[in-house]
Amino acid sequence: MKKGLFSVMALLLTGFLAAYGQEEKKNQLDIDLNMLGHGELRIGGLSPVPDEDGGFDEKAQFLLGRTRLTIGYKRPHLEAKVSAQHQGVWGQSGKGSFNLYEAWAQLNTKFGLFARVGRQVLSYDDERIIGSNDWAMASLSHDVLKLGYEGHGHKAHFIFGFNQNAENVSGGTYYVNGAQPYKIMHTLWYHYDLPKFPLGLSVLFMNIGMQGGEKGGKGDYAPRNRYQQLIGGYISYNPNRLTAEASYYHQLGRNENNIKMDAWMASIKAQYQISRRVGAVVGYDYLSGDDYPYVRPKGLIGMAHHEKIKYFNPVYGSHHKFYGMMDFFYVQAFSDSFSPGLQNLYAGASYSPLKGLNLRAAYHYLATTTNLRNAGRTLGHDIDIEASYRIIKDVNLALGFSFMAGTETMEKLKRADTDSNMKWAWFSLVVSPHILSFKF
Repeated sequence: MKKGLFSVMALLLTGFLAAYGQEEKKNQLDIDLNMLGHGELRIGGLSPVPDEDGGFDEKAQFLLGRTRLTIGYKRPHLEAKVSAQHQGVWGQSGKGSFNLYEAWAQLNTKFGLFARVGRQVLSYDDERIIGSNDWAMASLSHDVLKLGYEGHGHKAHFIFGFNQNAENVSGGTYYVNGAQPYKIMHTLWYHYDLPKFPLGLSVLFMNIGMQGGEKGGKGDYAPRNRYQQLIGGYISYNPNRLTAEASYYHQLGRNENNIKMDAWMASIKAQYQISRRVGAVVGYDYLSGDDYPYVRPKGLIGMAHHEKIKYFNPVYGSHHKFYGMMDFFYVQAFSDSFSPGLQNLYAGASYSPLKGLNLRAAYHYLATTTNLRNAGRTLGHDIDIEASYRIIKDVNLALGFSFMAGTETMEKLKRADTDSNMKWAWFSLVVSPHILSFKF
C-alpha cells in the first residue's frame, strides 16, 4: 500500500515539474553595449580663432569617443530601461562627461494603453522636429511623462515635461542652462496607417514654454514663461520600390524675448530603389526666414532687432540628417542673431557593390529664403560622399568627405573667413554587441 502511494505521489510530482518546466518565462533581461569612435578633419567653415601669436589655422582635427551601456527589463505590463553614457574628446581635460542617457519605466495594459515616465528618447516621423539627433555625441533625451495608445493602426502619444535647475525649498521659477532646452513642453502626436494601403499620416502639436525675463528681475524683466506653438503634419507613401514623404509645420506664439513668432516650413522627398543594389533620392526643403534685408559688412558687430520672428526653428529634430553633412544650418548659428531661412534642393544616389558595403553621394543647392538687399540668395553648393561597411556582426565602419563651395553671401552670414571652399573628412567606428538576453 505504501509502495503504491509512493508511486502515485512520484507520478504527480513528475507531472507538476514537467508542467512547471513548460511554463512560459515571463521576465526578460537584456544588456547592450554601444561604443562609438569618431574622428574629424575640418578645413574652413567657421570663423577662425587666433592663436597665441595672432595667426590663424583653418584646420581642426580631433577624435571623439562615446560609450553606452544599456540594461532593459520586460515582463507583462511592465518595462524599464537604464542607459548610462560617457562621451568626450580624446585627451580632453576633465575626461569628458558622464550622464544617464535614458532611465524610464513603462506600464502597459492589454488594451494598448501605456504610460512611460523618466528620461527617454523621443523620435517621431522622419525626426525633422523631434528626434534622437544621434550624430551628436550627447544625443537628445527628455525628462517627460508620456501617455499613449497604440493599436489597430492608430498611435496617439501625449507628452508632458516640466524642468527646474534644482530642488529648491522656495522659488525655483527661473530655469536656464539646464539639461533640457525648455521649461515646459506639451506635445500631442497622432499617427494612422491606412489598412491595406501603404500610406501613413501623422499630426503633431507642440506647446513649448521657454523661460523669459531675468532671475530676480522686476516688472517687464520678471521671470515668466513665454509660449510658442508648433502644429503640422507628415505623410509617407511606400508602394513597392518608391518611398514618398512630405511635411508642413507652422510656428506661432512668442519666443523667450516676448517677440511674436510666425514661421513655417515645408518639405517633399522621393526615394526610389532602382534595383537591389542601386537607389536614388531627390527632395526640397523650404524653411522661412526673418524679414531683415540688410547684412552687416564684415568687421561690424551688432544684433538684429525683429518686430516679428519669421525664421522657422525645427526645435528638437535630428538636423544632421537634412541640410548637408557639414552642419552649417540649424546646428551652427548665423551671425548677428539673424536667420535668413533656408532652401535646400538636393539629389543623391546609393550603390551596394557587395554585401555589407554601401556607397552614397548627395548634392545640395543651398540658398536663403529671405531676399537680402546687399547680397545674393545663394549660399553654396555642398557635395557629400559616404561609404559604410559592416566588418563583422555588430561592427560597422563609415567614412565620409564633404565639400562646400560657398559664396560671398555664405561668408557674410556665417563670418566664414577668406577661403570659400570648405572641406570636411570624418570616420565613425561603431561596435554594438547585444551582450545578454536572459529569460527567467
